[in-house]
Amino acid sequence: MQMLQCQCPKVYGGCQSFSVSEEQSQDMTATEELQAIIQRCQILEEEDFKGEDFNLFQVAGQKCLEEGYAAEVLEVIQNEKNKVIVKSMGWNLVCPLVRCILSYKQEDEKREHCLKILDQLVQLCNPKELLLGLLEQIEQTSGEHISHTILLLLQPLQTVLLKLHSKKSYSVGLSLSTILNQLSLLPVPYTKEQIREDKLGLCQCCNAVVDFARPFVDEVVKNMEASTENDDEDLKEELLKFCLKSLKYPLLIAQLDQLHEDIEEDPLRHFAAEILGILLDIRELLPTLFSHRGGRNQNWDNPDFLDVDRKHSADSLACLSYLVFVQYFGIDCFPMVFSPSYLLQCNMTHIEVLLKRTEESVLTKGLDLLENCLLRMGDNSLHHQYLEFKGFITAPQRKKSLKILQLYIDKFDAEGKYILFRCLLKTSNHAGVEGYVIQNIKNQIDLSLKKPNDSKWFTGPQLVSLLDLVLLLPEGAETDLLQNSDRIMASLNLLRYLVIKDNEYDNQTGIWTELSKIEQNFLSPLHTGLNMSKAHYEAEIKSKKENRRESYNSKAVCSVTVGGEKMPNMTTEMQLQVLHSALFTFDLIESVLARVEELIEVKIKTIT
Repeated sequence: MQMLQCQCPKVYGGCQSFSVSEEQSQDMTATEELQAIIQRCQILEEEDFKGEDFNLFQVAGQKCLEEGYAAEVLEVIQNEKNKVIVKSMGWNLVCPLVRCILSYKQEDEKREHCLKILDQLVQLCNPKELLLGLLEQIEQTSGEHISHTILLLLQPLQTVLLKLHSKKSYSVGLSLSTILNQLSLLPVPYTKEQIREDKLGLCQCCNAVVDFARPFVDEVVKNMEASTENDDEDLKEELLKFCLKSLKYPLLIAQLDQLHEDIEEDPLRHFAAEILGILLDIRELLPTLFSHRGGRNQNWDNPDFLDVDRKHSADSLACLSYLVFVQYFGIDCFPMVFSPSYLLQCNMTHIEVLLKRTEESVLTKGLDLLENCLLRMGDNSLHHQYLEFKGFITAPQRKKSLKILQLYIDKFDAEGKYILFRCLLKTSNHAGVEGYVIQNIKNQIDLSLKKPNDSKWFTGPQLVSLLDLVLLLPEGAETDLLQNSDRIMASLNLLRYLVIKDNEYDNQTGIWTELSKIEQNFLSPLHTGLNMSKAHYEAEIKSKKENRRESYNSKAVCSVTVGGEKMPNMTTEMQLQVLHSALFTFDLIESVLARVEELIEVKIKTIT
């Protein structure tokens, strides 16, 4: 345990073992030892107390508490004659006192005596020394004792801080930071059962620490209203740090959707509302929300706040944006003067931060925030200059993310869609996403062919450039066709559509002047790749069947690699099913390929 030093030299706090003289230990009980040091110090002035006196007082007091003589210690503490002694030395009893309180049952009379001792120490001891003693106990606790210790000491800690009067900002900040550091060691409850049980007390502590901070918030508000300088700016800064830290943990990790209807009031949602309330009270909600845009009004608050934990606050600001724009905390105080496109632009940074995380609850927040921003906008209303977001394509390929991808695509104008498609095709490295994009390209071409006056980006030279990214195999004939089957099928369907829809005389899409390139980069290597892949898988099937006949045991377990990925261990029969499924995919691709080539041949004959 870290040693804390008081004003007297050679004096240490905390729970420690100090040797007493052999004569004392043999001839005196714990209570007699305590009375002896008290009688010795009663005749001394405070400045005459020595290090040995502090040590002996702590040893005797600790021994009394541990042996169950809490009532006797309380009597000593309450004695008016001992007021000076308690003021100087009493804080050394905090460690054994807390340990005893936590060990006794709720109804134990000795626990009640210990609580009264703690209350007396708070009233009598030097507040600065007692503050260090209380924070040490919070800092040194661990496991299931974290919440018990914090809940026990919050009220005494608050009282001590309030006794510091004007010069308390640093101490308030240190206290809040110490508490949140300890709470960050506790897992965030996720399911409604976990939230209701709150086994390790995180939810209870979160809302208790808001009550702990309330007097300091009220003081800042009062001073702002009175335009009083004092310690107000420093205290406000510490409260802002507290809010940012709370947003990062536990609120960023917490499940904050209103899914738990049968829970009367979700304590973590309540905590979120309280944190937003503090930011509103100290007039920091809007400045903090838009601080990363450089749009903060320097007249609102001290510009030094721009640097408050900024390097650590990306997660905090992203969580804050989610709470405001998705959960609508504090939205009533939000000025409705910003355009939907500006809000999307502001939130892009936050969305990217959220989608880079791996936790499901954080990823969901990112997707929800993006969806919320997009739903505010009309289709085709987002100018291509806003196309600056690169993080979305890194999100897991789930139904909801693809749904939002479509929403995202729909909001851009034609040029924005064109740029976005090129970006996704070059960077996604995911055949499913690429197939989805190619389907969208087909839809845009169809719209352009129906509206000749609005066809710049998806007809003619611009489209030809885009098709160069679509109608090719990434690695030529060596491309893994099974792994890229979604993309290949989408490309073939697009090509079939173009051949059918575009009149070869008009050649609006440019497809008819690009046939030789398409043949060279796409159709020919696809034929070769299909032949190679089918031969490989047919050989695998033949080998498995021969091995099965030789072993007479089709239930033997082994592994197989399909589409570049090693499959889980499976029986020979299961492997054969997988291999036949792959062959079916190749046959399907081959069927569509043959149909496309047939259509091209018919069109060419018609021309000639």
